[in-house]
Amino acid sequence: MRQYIFAVLCATTFLFVGDNVASQEILTAPRYFEQVAANYAGIVDYIANVRVTTEAEDMEGELFYRAPNLIRINFTRPSDQVLVSNGEVFMLHVPRYNVTLQQELRARGTETLANLASAQGLSLLRRNYSIGYLDSPAPQPLSEDSDLMVTKLRLNWRTTGEGFRQLFLSVDEDLVIRRVEGITVNYDRVTFNFDNVQFNQNIPATRFDYDPPSASNRFHNFLFEGDS
Repeated sequence: MRQYIFAVLCATTFLFVGDNVASQEILTAPRYFEQVAANYAGIVDYIANVRVTTEAEDMEGELFYRAPNLIRINFTRPSDQVLVSNGEVFMLHVPRYNVTLQQELRARGTETLANLASAQGLSLLRRNYSIGYLDSPAPQPLSEDSDLMVTKLRLNWRTTGEGFRQLFLSVDEDLVIRRVEGITVNYDRVTFNFDNVQFNQNIPATRFDYDPPSASNRFHNFLFEGDS
């Protein structure tokens, strides 16, 4: 469960890209990554369809993001599952188990969600991962059966303290990240696909308010202890 939650927190914060690219000339993979990251700060909010594939199951839903650190996924598969963070508290409601997992995000070690949804967060990735092209700078199909052409990057951890050994980013010609694949510490693979991305939709802050069903079993600070 921890690996799944961490994967969601990381992958859903990568898709904050803008439209202005300083240069179309890409010399190195780190420079290409910087051009993508430099645009993230200009995005106020976005909506996207997300498909999550893990070793155990496939999940689908609608993702909402609002700067600087508000995120919500309303899942359609599994039905009625909700992941939401208002910047202070993270909650995951899992109807199949009738549980709501809740975690305070004020404690040390909760920077994943709050900081990666920003240009500063991607700078942390640049510092903690080595960045290269998967094969070459040349665009290639997203997958064998896809017509979408993307540039693929591979990020390898520099230290064992990171949540993923490797990350693979697939970026389309508009600098929109369309797929993120992560290899966890335990060598599990988690894949996020993003479609129908709509930027700057004036999403209200109230979209990230969530009251779980009163009958669900609530587990507080299930990852680590919150601030006292």
